[in-house]
This record gives sequence, C-alpha cells and structure tokens, in this order.
Amino acid sequence: MSHGTPPPTPHSSWPGPLPKPAPQHRPPPPHHPDYLLPWQSSETAPDPDSPNGADTPAPTPGSHSDLRRLRTAYRLLRRTAALIALGYFVVFLLLSGYAKELLDRPLFGGLNLGLALGLCQLPVTLLAIRLYERTARRTVDPLAARLRRAGAAR
Repeated sequence: MSHGTPPPTPHSSWPGPLPKPAPQHRPPPPHHPDYLLPWQSSETAPDPDSPNGADTPAPTPGSHSDLRRLRTAYRLLRRTAALIALGYFVVFLLLSGYAKELLDRPLFGGLNLGLALGLCQLPVTLLAIRLYERTARRTVDPLAARLRRAGAAR
C-alpha cells in the first residue's frame, strides 16, 4: 500500500482515489438561436444601465410586441365567434329544458317558438362565421401580412 492513497474503508470496493466528477452540462445562453421558439427574438435585451441614446437600436419589425398583438387579435376573434354560436345553442338548450311552456307557444300556422328558435340556429352560426371572416380580414390578416413581409426582409 502506498502512502499517497487513503486506506480503503470497509464498505468501499474502489481501489484508488475517487474520480473527479464530470463537469455538468450547461445549457446554452437564453438567446441561443437553436433554443428559441418561433416568436422569440435572438437579439439580446438592451442594457438597463445604458442611456437611451443613438447606440440603442430601434425595435425591428416582427418583434415580440407585433407577435403579441397578433396572438391577442386572433384569440379575441376565436372567442367572439365561438361565444356567439355556442352561446345561442346553450340558451336554446336551457330554454328547451326549463321553459317548455314558452317554447310551445304558437307563432303562426304550425310553427311554434321552439321550432323557430331551432331553425334560427343555422343563421346564427352563419352570422358567427361571417363575423369571424370579416374581422380576420380587417384586423388579423394585415398584422400577419406585415409580420410575413418583415420576416422575408430579414
């Protein structure tokens, strides 16, 4: 037994000194382009200590705020259209379950209020689709086109 190595302990079977642990894997920095999601920018954030002067670049088109605005517009659009169509359907179901006397009232001929409200389900759904398309053309599509042009210009 040499004097450089410690004597083995009764519970260890390792013949020599313990190896040094391997260096831990460190993830790449947060702005590494391989680890970014599509809406994230690879540009680093400006230094908060530096004054806003000529060395501070102007925000590029297609930045986080543009994508955030696009997602918000699209989310609002989806929710509005879904709430119109599904809201009418839920109201119709609640009325047919709890207000049968109201829906049994005759309107004219053989048509009662329940049947008329049921037949209105299709026009209300078509109205929700039309509202979705019109709002998408006026708000979401121009934002998406601007981001597409900004991405192509890079």
